[in-house]
Amino acid sequence: MARDTDKRGMVWFKNALSKPEKQDEVIQEGVAAEETQAEPALSAESGHTPDEGGNGVFSKDHQDKISLDVIVSIENILKDRQLLTYKNKGLEEQLAAANEAISRYKHEQIKKDQLIQEKSKEIRELENVLTNKQMSYDQLLEDYKEYQLTSNLAYEKLSSQLETEIAKYNKLQEETTNTQYQNMLKINALEDKIRALEIENQKYAEQYRNIVDEKAKLMQTITDFTEKMSFSFTPKGATSPKSSDE
Repeated sequence: MARDTDKRGMVWFKNALSKPEKQDEVIQEGVAAEETQAEPALSAESGHTPDEGGNGVFSKDHQDKISLDVIVSIENILKDRQLLTYKNKGLEEQLAAANEAISRYKHEQIKKDQLIQEKSKEIRELENVLTNKQMSYDQLLEDYKEYQLTSNLAYEKLSSQLETEIAKYNKLQEETTNTQYQNMLKINALEDKIRALEIENQKYAEQYRNIVDEKAKLMQTITDFTEKMSFSFTPKGATSPKSSDE
């Protein structure tokens, strides 16, 4: 029965300690409850019951002033002891709760530290990846700049060569045009000369034909004249054989 009362009192005491403003009231009530429980125990030890309070050791009846002071002092000592006991129990419970909370916090801190280490490792890996990508990007950018510079130099060189070739082509085309024009003039002059020579040749040919015709006529005239002259100077007897020969 006393143990059940102690348990109920402790539970009530724990619940009441959760409110700091009621701690003094809880302590006073706890002391009163402890006195209530302690009186039967003291009475049992002394062989008296509470009803025999008039004849008990802590009975204040029929006591002189010194005894009353001693009894009050003892009661105050018991109350102080009980108060300290309750305070110690409360502090022990708070200490246990604090230790439990500290253990839980330490466990959570360990988990958080592990998580932080894992995240730090991931961050370092990501930083390494980012650094590698940045280096690759820088290398690509440098290669692109070099390629762009080389391309620009090659383009300028090709542009210069193309301009030179275009100038040469234009010069050659101009020279070709002039040559063609000069050749055309020469061809026209030669054609005119050829036509003039053809006309002159035709004249010479006509003159030649006329001369040939005249020569043929002259030769025929000479031949006819020679024959006539020969016939005139030939004897008549000689003419007969010639006639037969004909």
